[in-house]
Amino acid sequence: MRNSAEHPHGNGTPAHLRAGVQRLKDNPRAPVLIIGGGINGVGTFRDLALQGIDVALVERGDYCQGASGASSHMIHGGIRYLENGEFRLVRESVVERNALMKIAPHYVKPLQTTIPIYTTFSGILSAPMRFLTHRQGKQVERGAVLIKAGLTMYDFFSRDGGNVPRHSFVGRKKALAAMPHLRKDVKYAATYYDASVHNPERLTLDVLRDGQIANPAARAANYVSAIGNGEEGVLLRDELSGETFTFQADVVVNATGAWTDGTNGALGAETRFMGGTKGSHIVLDHPELLEACNGTEIFFEHLDGRIVLIYPMGDRVLVGTTDIDVDIDEQAVCTDEEIGYFFELIGHVFPDIRVSQEDIVYSFSGVRPLPRHDDTQPGFVSRDYRIEKREETRGSREVTTLSLVGGKWTTFRALSEHLANDALAALGKQRSSSTAGVAVGGGRSFPRSAAEERDWIRKAVRPGIDEARVGILLTRYGTRAEEVLDFLAEEPETLFNSTRELSGREVAYMVEHEQVGHLIDILIRRTSLAFRGLVTAELLTELAQALAPLLGWNEAETAEEIRGAAEVLAGSHRVKVESLIV
Repeated sequence: MRNSAEHPHGNGTPAHLRAGVQRLKDNPRAPVLIIGGGINGVGTFRDLALQGIDVALVERGDYCQGASGASSHMIHGGIRYLENGEFRLVRESVVERNALMKIAPHYVKPLQTTIPIYTTFSGILSAPMRFLTHRQGKQVERGAVLIKAGLTMYDFFSRDGGNVPRHSFVGRKKALAAMPHLRKDVKYAATYYDASVHNPERLTLDVLRDGQIANPAARAANYVSAIGNGEEGVLLRDELSGETFTFQADVVVNATGAWTDGTNGALGAETRFMGGTKGSHIVLDHPELLEACNGTEIFFEHLDGRIVLIYPMGDRVLVGTTDIDVDIDEQAVCTDEEIGYFFELIGHVFPDIRVSQEDIVYSFSGVRPLPRHDDTQPGFVSRDYRIEKREETRGSREVTTLSLVGGKWTTFRALSEHLANDALAALGKQRSSSTAGVAVGGGRSFPRSAAEERDWIRKAVRPGIDEARVGILLTRYGTRAEEVLDFLAEEPETLFNSTRELSGREVAYMVEHEQVGHLIDILIRRTSLAFRGLVTAELLTELAQALAPLLGWNEAETAEEIRGAAEVLAGSHRVKVESLIV
């Protein structure tokens, strides 16, 4: 998803700091051009770069700005997909889930999940009908027998290469002992394990950086949109400068998610592949709710049949998600109605806990890149993916366009390998290596235990940089923090007054290595400061002042960036910004 609200007005970014764009202009041809900088586009970029392919990627907004950054932060096999009969997808998902915990342990962690259950036999008769028709019908709550059968099947799919425990069931007494705030009529609690990704934006950046390092010829640029197509190639526009230029490729990969049809239209081909749904979430600063979760995600079916979650993340609680058909031309935001729905579902599970608007520190919403589904209810629309191929003649050239339809975070590596294979086949080339088992960026040699992590932090301390600061950098970058620490050590580091998690020197690192285009990029996608509700007027000012000389902003442009960031936080994320507009 790419929200116009997250595109503050253009600025005067110096050309030398748009190195990715300049490289596209200097060499306006590549065998493969990927349009879309979400996790699937970036994963395909990395895969092709590892094969030695000269691949280019453009993203109209910032990397991971759309649906990839608006996910439920889960890496999961999709237990509910079993009811849809999507056994291939579940199998692939649990394999990829297990693999990601090994190759990206800095961001992907095991996640204990609990399902509170209030009946024993309910749903046994209606489940086969839902399986056959993919329609909800009369809502009947799923009981213990049905959930037990599903979890047993889920364990079966996880049996090969599994690195999470099998599910367990407890009765009412043990369930309430573990979670005293649960509804008192709970009969059972089923616990199983999936995984979480607390920093999806940074994982996307890490995957991108891997591709750039693997093949120095590979190049990527954010804030560049595809606006047309002709005999000479795809017409691109630099969204920061307004300049347009043409780029030629033999294979064009359309990985723009819910906007795939729109991108195809801009390229001259009308398609009707997509039918995305909106998913919204809120982040709460609510110690009582956090304690009630007892360190486990609460995953359950609400009264209307939607699958929802209450998910502790650090000292915050993430609550989601909705699944609503939307017009993708409208900005996706979390509405008051959705927030009311979230409060209702919290009360359904924890009836004695009260939440209010004042507890919300952040909200986000994205459009899932689902296939067109007509009358099928959103919850039953396939989360699997497919690749649509189109071949055409452009002048004297034969061009292949591959459009990705669908896809989910958990399977991005396998999906990217599939997309890369199709691109290689169109080029008449073969794969030279697999990405299976290849560690991602800062996941290489990442500490595997708390003791190892403490030891890593202690050894990485530099003069003027204490263990607390190293710990923040390890969380943010994984073992790539060593590179960041070396960069910081070249000049004295002075932490911001507004947050001890950022410094002007680290901002310089982000600008130099992570293609920062706007102030908001750092608040939302280079750090988790906005997500945790830690943005203040002082932070906006300090960050803008640090970025201004690095990005060539004058006084008016700096003020515009502050105003634009405040507008994005208020309009798209419900952050209380009255005190932020300076």
